Amino acid sequence: MGKLSVSAALVCLALFSGANAEEKLSMSDADKAMYAEMLENNPADMDVAEGEQLFGNMTSLEAYSKMLGVKEKDLAGYIAGFPRYVDGAKKVITLSQSIQMAAADAGKTVPKLESKEMLKMTAYVKSLANGLKTNIDVKANKQMKEMMALGQEVFETRRGGRGLSCNSCHSPDIIGQRLRMQPLPDLGVNKAAGTWPAYRMTKSETTALDKRFQQCMDNALLAKIPLGSKEMVALEVYVTNKTKGNEIQIPGLKR
Repeated sequence: MGKLSVSAALVCLALFSGANAEEKLSMSDADKAMYAEMLENNPADMDVAEGEQLFGNMTSLEAYSKMLGVKEKDLAGYIAGFPRYVDGAKKVITLSQSIQMAAADAGKTVPKLESKEMLKMTAYVKSLANGLKTNIDVKANKQMKEMMALGQEVFETRRGGRGLSCNSCHSPDIIGQRLRMQPLPDLGVNKAAGTWPAYRMTKSETTALDKRFQQCMDNALLAKIPLGSKEMVALEVYVTNKTKGNEIQIPGLKR
C-alpha cells in the first residue's frame, strides 16, 4: 500500500485542522447526553418498523428465503453474509439489491436503491440478523475474491484534485486524528458494516452504508460512485470484511 503523495498529505493536514486537538473538540456534554438517550430510543427504530410493513406488503420472508435458495430458519445467518454471490443474480450483490430481486420476483414495482422505502426495508431485513456476527466470506468463490480485490483498489485509489482516497482518512497511520472535530475511526473496530443502516445525529436521518460512502466522497470533493455499481458493491465487500466477526446491531447510532 503506497504512502500519500506530499500534496495529498498536505491537504489532509489542512483538513484535519487540529489533529491532536484538545478533548473539547469532541462531543459536547449535551451531545453526549443526547447520544446516551438515543441509544435507548433510537429514532431509526421507526424506520425499521416501517420497513417491516413495506417488506410485508411486497413479499413474505418465506418467498424471500426461497428466492435466495435458503430455508427460512437459516435466513438470518444468510443475511449476515452480505454482500455475497447470489445464484439468481449471477453476481455479488448487496442486501438492498437482493430486496430488489424479491420485488421483481413478486411482480411488484422494484424500489430504487436511492429511495427511502429501500432504506427502510434494508434496515428491517438486516435487523433480522441482529445479535449474529457478520460472516462475509471473501474467499467463498471466484466472484467474491474478485470483488474483494476491486474493493481494496477502490478504497486505496486516490482521486480528484486533492488526490484523496478512502485510505487517506482510514489508514492505520491516520486513524485517531481529527477531521471536523471528530476522530477518524478504524472501520473494523468501529463495526462499520454491522451497525449500518444507522441514525446519523448530525444529519437527523437514517443512512445506509453505501450512502455514507457517497457522503464521504462529497466531503472530499470526489465524484460519487453510483449506488449499485460494481465498484460500490466491491467497496462494501472490502469494508464489510474489515468488520467480519463483529455483532450486527441494527439500527446503529452515529454522530
